[in-house]
Amino acid sequence: MRIVKLGAALMLGLGLAACASPETASRNAPLVGLLTTPAALPLDVQEIRVSVPKSLRVSEANRYLPSGDIVWREDAPGDRHAQVKAILESAFDRGASSLPQGTVPVVLDVELQRFHALSEKARYTVGGRHGIKFTYVLRDAATGAALTAPKSVDASFRALGGQEAINAERKGITQKVRITEHLAQVIREELSSGGGDPAQAVAMLRTLNRI
Repeated sequence: MRIVKLGAALMLGLGLAACASPETASRNAPLVGLLTTPAALPLDVQEIRVSVPKSLRVSEANRYLPSGDIVWREDAPGDRHAQVKAILESAFDRGASSLPQGTVPVVLDVELQRFHALSEKARYTVGGRHGIKFTYVLRDAATGAALTAPKSVDASFRALGGQEAINAERKGITQKVRITEHLAQVIREELSSGGGDPAQAVAMLRTLNRI
């Protein structure tokens, strides 16, 4: 009976994989990644969990290109990990809440890899780029099972510098404002619904978990 159940589940998995587009399916992709991608699910994001590992090194050096994993200056000196986490939570909550109401309850798990805003020296002279990278996974809100393979996202974008930065600040457009708006748009695009059959995908995943 166990062999029969496994065979049926694999046949269903192959059927779902055959319906996937060539861009989302690959020979080396995990099975869960073949079952569904964010764009294939009308999502109901019920919780957002952001992790900023303490292993990420903070740099307070006022250099054009500071070393370290976290460079953040606009908040008062303090726990930079907590400050950056609050920015990401605000941004991802804004982006997820702007999605159309979906039917698949999920948890968005995010782990930060890099967060480089500008140092004071770079901010008021040459400018540069906000270097932001993170990995995310969507999980079944009921079971905690992963619905997608982990995906790394490079959300880096141009930072303002010199007089341009000063003019923006006078209008209230700080680094925090620009980063929050940008990350909200990034996660919105990552999670935007593209149709598909989420009920079949979730049912398939739960069947495999029982085998």
